[in-house]
Amino acid sequence: MRGGTSRCLVFRAEDLPPAGAARDRILLAALGSPDPYGRQLDGLGGGISSLSKACIVGAPTHPDADVDYTFAQVDVKSPVVEYDGNCGNCSSAIGPFAIDERLTSARDGETLVRIHNTNTKKLILAHVPVRDGEAAVEGDFELAGVAGRGARIALDFIEPGGAGTGKLLPTARPRDVIAGVEVSCVDATNPLVFLRAHDIGLTAAETPQAIDANTDVMALLEKVRVEAAMRMGLPPSASAPKIAFVAPPADYLALDGVHHAASEYDVLARAISMGNCHRAFPLTSAMCLAVAARIAGTVVHDVARKHPGDVRLGHASGVLPLDAAVATLGGAAWAERVTVYRTARRLMEGFVRVP
Repeated sequence: MRGGTSRCLVFRAEDLPPAGAARDRILLAALGSPDPYGRQLDGLGGGISSLSKACIVGAPTHPDADVDYTFAQVDVKSPVVEYDGNCGNCSSAIGPFAIDERLTSARDGETLVRIHNTNTKKLILAHVPVRDGEAAVEGDFELAGVAGRGARIALDFIEPGGAGTGKLLPTARPRDVIAGVEVSCVDATNPLVFLRAHDIGLTAAETPQAIDANTDVMALLEKVRVEAAMRMGLPPSASAPKIAFVAPPADYLALDGVHHAASEYDVLARAISMGNCHRAFPLTSAMCLAVAARIAGTVVHDVARKHPGDVRLGHASGVLPLDAAVATLGGAAWAERVTVYRTARRLMEGFVRVP
């Protein structure tokens, strides 16, 4: 399935072994990992992190959910499957999958699918358009980074704070200094470390290819990310926390050649995922950014334009609106929810051959 700006293999839980080495071997072989050439030519992956993902959907273990959903990030070049966090893009495929697989009941118009993400132990409410008993595909919603238009799926991520560390601000501060760079460590839907583009000699308007080719900056970002993981209490991992750098709005050119004026959005950013600059922006990272933009004192809040509407994120493939609600609870910031809008569709169904 395509979910948002990612693609994933979606399995019924009953068709796979339980969590462990046997299941991981199937996911690796299905996607074509490990591939030292980085192409995943021997599987169904696409050679980059956003196209090397798997989702496992089954009966709910949460009393308020219709289905359980486990996300797996499959490394391209090494035999590693990670379950450290969720993927917001892939989350948009779970409601349609559950409806089309008859894992939950549906009604024409809009169906609410309550999803329990086992990675983060959080609930996601998917508002899925339904036509003739199946998840609708055609619609008029245009998603930056995806060609054409589709049926809009609204996703409410409920109480997203502390998904990976148990705390919205894992270091108990809105800002820290790591490797001489001021950063903000925030955990909402997934843990992120944010820094200003200006502080590492960038503008955040660079193309992903240019950022990947800047070995000095990439090495610094990885150094900051690893140290931030330790301070956030996270185990060593290539997928968590992710790292992103932000800048105030400025005119820039997206990958599709479209010019975006500074007035069209509120914060410019680029994100690193599994060692590469993302061609759009990982959705859970974007949600964390939207929450961070609402927390006074973070570097994201510092550079973002302030207004009561959506937080509009300018990324390499266009502009993404997100709605984040942050309140104060017990004298500390508390994330109530984040709402995002995606499209998704089933690309094919059948059998994958595993030697």
